[in-house]
Amino acid sequence: MIALDGGTGYHKVTFEDPKIAEHIDHVIYIRDLCDDDLIDAAGLIIACRTPAEAIVPHAARIRAFLDRGGLVVAMGDTGQEKWLPDVSREQVETNFWWWLEPGADLGLEIARPDHDLFTALGKADVSWHLHDLFDVPAGAVSLVDYKDGRSVLYEDTTSFKGRLVVTSLDPMYHHGAYFMPATTRFLYGFIPWVRRSLDAGNQM
Repeated sequence: MIALDGGTGYHKVTFEDPKIAEHIDHVIYIRDLCDDDLIDAAGLIIACRTPAEAIVPHAARIRAFLDRGGLVVAMGDTGQEKWLPDVSREQVETNFWWWLEPGADLGLEIARPDHDLFTALGKADVSWHLHDLFDVPAGAVSLVDYKDGRSVLYEDTTSFKGRLVVTSLDPMYHHGAYFMPATTRFLYGFIPWVRRSLDAGNQM
């Protein structure tokens, strides 16, 4: 499994965290990615808050990887619609202080509680704040819903030979900046799940 590093301090901190690093085979700076890097790879994680303009030059390479059976995880705040097909994303106003309000609820729900991702994660682990919402493409499945029916995390196993996971969540930024504990819990559940999926051959 390859993780693409956007070149920031918080990406470095995240990918060097032993609980995350043990599940990743190679970390590659996004602007250095080449075709040879993906020849033997099964999975590719694009780190949150990597500028879209750094990813767009690799769009054809990422699509080819999906089409030959690879697993791509497109994390939040990367402008996924600019480098992936059929992504419909709307940026929403972020309330950073929602948890201080009486009866606070961000409005997220686990859409598929029987999905194996949620053996390690619960609602509290995906709830820190919102940046974007997605319309789920035909054939894809939302794993975490917003209250209006749109998604913050979905999985597409039908549009490509491989598997695509798209989310608006930005845990690497917060974990790597040492704040927001939910993001650490999320990564400690999510990254091992991605690895298990690859090891089990579930990306096909």
